[in-house]
Amino acid sequence: MRKGEETRTRILDVAEAAVLQKGFGGTSIEELIAETGITKSGFFYHFRDKNELAKALLNRYIENDERIYDEIFSRARDLMDDPLQSFLLGLKLLSELLSDLPNGHPGCLVATICYYERLFDREIQEINRQAALTWRRRFRGMFDEIFAVYTPREQFDVDQLADMVSTVIEGGIVLSKALKEPQSLPDQILVFRSFVKMLFQPVQHA
Repeated sequence: MRKGEETRTRILDVAEAAVLQKGFGGTSIEELIAETGITKSGFFYHFRDKNELAKALLNRYIENDERIYDEIFSRARDLMDDPLQSFLLGLKLLSELLSDLPNGHPGCLVATICYYERLFDREIQEINRQAALTWRRRFRGMFDEIFAVYTPREQFDVDQLADMVSTVIEGGIVLSKALKEPQSLPDQILVFRSFVKMLFQPVQHA
């Protein structure tokens, strides 16, 4: 990695940690400059303004999430041909991954930008919206495969069911931070896994 790329990555790393801890409004360019040890002109060489920094942070965060989901659910599909069992295994692997984070999940930039939406231009708001839709489509595709093989015990809108994955993860992050219990997030994913498993169990007739 070239020096310029290293500096840019360092700025993004420091900025992400600060934003997840204090929000965008509480994070100043001056503190990022001090923390990274670069000059003000050096910062503006990489990012025109705070909005440009937020865009870079958001795109990097989304790409990382997509990579993790690709790796986990592709691995689960390689191990299980059945779409339901594959999805359940993927949730288990995701829970285990999150359990291994020493201090719990640091937070979600997508959610943070939603909280501070007025600070950003329409381009960043649209990137955020498309991220949520991308995750909906990802999990909708998995549920479509499950519904093609299994009949659920209750009828649901498939998009709403797909959105539950993101809802559980985002809610679990908030809960774990509020309770200061890092294990809450992976535990919530396992509860959701149990819900999905029960949803597709055959109805027992008396």
